[in-house]
Amino acid sequence: MSTFEYRGFDRAGRRCRGLVEAAGVKAAREKLAADGLLADRVTPTARRFRLPDAVRSVLYRELAALLGAGLPLAQALELLIETPETRDAGRYLAAVRDRVRDGARLADAWADAGATVSDFERSLLAAAERTSTVEPMLERLAEFLEARIAVRQRVRAALAYPAVVLAVGVAVAILMLGVLLPRTRELMGGGLEGLPAVTLAMIHLGAWLKRWGVLAALLPVGAAVLVRMRAARDERLRLSLHRAALRVPLAGKASLLLLRERFCRTLALLLEGGVPAVDALALSGKATGNRWVAARLAESAEEVRHGASLSSTIQTVEPLADSLPGWLKIGEAGGGLGRLLNSAAHRYHAQWDRYVKLCLSFLEPVLILGIGVFVLLVTLAVLLPVFTLSRAL
Repeated sequence: MSTFEYRGFDRAGRRCRGLVEAAGVKAAREKLAADGLLADRVTPTARRFRLPDAVRSVLYRELAALLGAGLPLAQALELLIETPETRDAGRYLAAVRDRVRDGARLADAWADAGATVSDFERSLLAAAERTSTVEPMLERLAEFLEARIAVRQRVRAALAYPAVVLAVGVAVAILMLGVLLPRTRELMGGGLEGLPAVTLAMIHLGAWLKRWGVLAALLPVGAAVLVRMRAARDERLRLSLHRAALRVPLAGKASLLLLRERFCRTLALLLEGGVPAVDALALSGKATGNRWVAARLAESAEEVRHGASLSSTIQTVEPLADSLPGWLKIGEAGGGLGRLLNSAAHRYHAQWDRYVKLCLSFLEPVLILGIGVFVLLVTLAVLLPVFTLSRAL
């Protein structure tokens, strides 16, 4: 039996869609017809679905609860398909259930059906199946995804206010340079003779922006697109860009702290899930989001394969070689490596949080001050000619 997705009409002529289990497309149409549904499209649920982290987190928690209650895996997946909270992911769960019924492991079925399922999620689920710890590992995966979502939301929230201030500044610049200054110039007779220096400067700036502003705004965007397209074909360029991103003033340090947090959190999760240290290092590198660091960790993993310790291996990876190797050495000696890695992740998260707040505490007044100075200059450029004209009269 396979699961098919259908679209059609019910007895009242209303549009409907859903899932149906049958041996084939023909059998699915016959089953739907017997239920009074006219299907105009019946397709297998074999394509790869894209599920956000938030949806996967909910699915992990719900599946862990059902498995913990003693339900078989296929029955738990079938129950999730009908659950209102997870009904939107029903097609994905149906594809996973069909693979599980065919004898596939949960890790393979989960990853094959979901295009957004990462390698470390698949490895963690596979290790959990080998060690019979699927329920607690699903819970840990849900916690990991929720923590990643929280970080992403914090970054967006932190950048929201500066973005609004910058947008207001651009709007004010367009209004003043595009409307007020031309009106002032018309009031003075259209010429430039006798105008104050600040007025002349603002008029020339407005003329330049009117002529070249769009090009000046599109040029960096076009250059970024071209570099990104070239980097997609050139792995060396991509690695260089990812390495350079960690050295950008202000933003580079924030990225570095976030990278370290992701590495520690992922490595702890993988090691506690029974993934071998060699594979855990490579997968943790991918979870950092930085390809250069991921490549360095993949190379360093070979040293662990040949007997090197995790602490000495991490010492050779520059972005991670601060205090982390010392923590790893203590964890290796005391047997609490996962606990210490989680503590290090919390420490890096606290450092990142403080650093972002500090940067924003400076960025917000700088933006406001810059916009205020610009408004003052344009105001002077508008008012000074009027004062000059009034004195001449």
